[in-house]
Amino acid sequence: MSSDSLLPLRASLATLPGLGPRLSTLMARLVGGASVRDVLFHLPTDWQDRRHRPKIAEAQPGEIATLEVEVVRIEAPSRKSQPHRVIIADATGFAEIVLFNAARLPQFPPGARLIVSGKLERFRDTLVMSHPDHVQSALQPADFPWIEPIWPLTAGITPRTMRRAALGALARLPALPEWHDPTLLKQRHWPGFGEALRALHAPAEPPGPKPTERLAYDELLARQISFAIVRGRRRKRAGRSLTGDGRLRGAALQRFGFTPTSGQLQALAEIDSDLAAPHRMLRLLQGDVGSGKTLVALLACLRAVEAGAQAALLAPTEILAKQHFATFQRLSPVPVVLLTGSIQGAARRKLLAGLADGTFPLVVGTHAIFQKHVDFKDLALAVIDEQHRFGVDQRLALGQKGEATDLLVMTATPIPRTLLLTHWAEMDISRITEKPKGRPAITTTLHALAELEKIEQAVERAIAKSGRVYWVCPLVNESEALDITAAEARFAHLRQRFGAQAVLAHGQMEPEKRDAALKSFASGEARLLVATTIIEVGVDVPEANVMIIEHAERFGLAQLHQLRGRVGRGHAASFCLLLHESAIGKAARARLALLRDTDDGFLIADEDYKLRGAGDYLGTRQYGLPGYRLADPAKHEALLATARQDAVLLLQRDPTLATPRGQAVRLLLNLFDQRDAIATVHSG
Repeated sequence: MSSDSLLPLRASLATLPGLGPRLSTLMARLVGGASVRDVLFHLPTDWQDRRHRPKIAEAQPGEIATLEVEVVRIEAPSRKSQPHRVIIADATGFAEIVLFNAARLPQFPPGARLIVSGKLERFRDTLVMSHPDHVQSALQPADFPWIEPIWPLTAGITPRTMRRAALGALARLPALPEWHDPTLLKQRHWPGFGEALRALHAPAEPPGPKPTERLAYDELLARQISFAIVRGRRRKRAGRSLTGDGRLRGAALQRFGFTPTSGQLQALAEIDSDLAAPHRMLRLLQGDVGSGKTLVALLACLRAVEAGAQAALLAPTEILAKQHFATFQRLSPVPVVLLTGSIQGAARRKLLAGLADGTFPLVVGTHAIFQKHVDFKDLALAVIDEQHRFGVDQRLALGQKGEATDLLVMTATPIPRTLLLTHWAEMDISRITEKPKGRPAITTTLHALAELEKIEQAVERAIAKSGRVYWVCPLVNESEALDITAAEARFAHLRQRFGAQAVLAHGQMEPEKRDAALKSFASGEARLLVATTIIEVGVDVPEANVMIIEHAERFGLAQLHQLRGRVGRGHAASFCLLLHESAIGKAARARLALLRDTDDGFLIADEDYKLRGAGDYLGTRQYGLPGYRLADPAKHEALLATARQDAVLLLQRDPTLATPRGQAVRLLLNLFDQRDAIATVHSG
């Protein structure tokens, strides 16, 4: 069956019953698209069972019931402010329908036999139904929505309009071949694709979870097949084999003075395998706070230099770029340069010339690296840190600075497993799950803000023992909307107690003043740094051993874990104090307790994702991040893993999707707009 069979689903919304130009525009906004398919993919979130059909004498106030009655008469109100009353009856007694909207009176002609459904109430001694949800001729019971879907709606689209559109869309649904493995369908007790849609939009029985699961798996499988095809295409793209003699790496490790952890060595082995392969590398290196990703990045860069080429590391902020530059400079046996927007004039011209002629084999910098006027003699490896802060276009721009450039992207924020299988599934993944030996455990405790005086006394004791303290606040200035002590107000208070030992740093300060404060804290001249979350990455002060986070309940778990990772980098015992409002709820307290009880960043990331969802976890939505309509990746995580395995196995057996199942899968990909994958299969 060709993709032409999907043409009825590509038709305009305006072709559906009840949708003219105005309503089709509103409907398109509601369902997220302008086609018949988009109505089918706008699934109900609940179903109202209207099969309870008591006689009037048996009906109870407070219940939703469906009555089969005869209209006896209509009683007009004596005053305009009063409703019309429709007297109805069956063989067991009488009841009333109350209508404040006289426009509905034609639905109730005297003598008509009707099916009416709605919520019952008792007024005085009479059973009353105000404005029935549904009124249907008793001669057409088959048309009545005995199981009524409840769709998410928007202003202007009524349930009746949505139902007509959904039924019209179902009527257009063609018979499609099955694209799933029959064994899987039997194991899961899943209906067919069309059967699942009908069970949700026009059910004869409460649908249960199986139709929704089936459709979620359709979407997950389509996306995972697409990702698998992209991965296969990338592996076919010509790259270059980068190998080395280990001379530069050995020198760097000798300067480092410690043996890398098994996790670091495993990640490096996976990176080396990619670098040596004849295809381009696209690998994500993720590691918890303090797991040693920077060392792995440097050793990967030195492999490129050993092969006679250049390497670059890109960081999202100048602070983080300078931190990486300091580490590279300390450990690298070859010259390293720093390129940021603040470097201008003769120094910048010399730097750019050295990159262009190969004098500088290693460069660390900010987004300035991928600007058009920056040229390399031979950029073989690009490393991007905190990669989620860069868009796809920026990552590609750096990858295009050289011929067949390998790309390694890193993040210190542990990524939930679900997001790895969805948002970064086109990449190969390396995880560093352990921390270097000798790192002290961080003791995390919870404190009410009412204990502020005790907290300040603890800060005094820490400073007296030559410790250094971070004090993080969620806002810069006082907010009228949120009763939160801002960084500037907290700094003013602490400055009175600690004097020049306290300094302030936040994103709205002049860069020179902020950098001076950070430098003062790093050198030990200042012992207390009051800051916003700008210290989350890029600040490395091994002597800092106390982290205080004010209003911790307002932060995400992953961000709290990142902030906590700013301490515990030296040899002194380290502490993280989470300050919260006294009257926080059970859920907020449970979240903070999880952080108190574990330092496993990957577990914390998974829990944070479940609590907050992908949008909040990722922050601002990036270009290229896939959204899901029928599947909830967190809710359907088990299905996601199955879909990934299914996709890989399918393409191993049928790489061109030529078998009967493969042809059906092509329809699936087309149905879910994975046309790039289809084009790749055709070209392959």
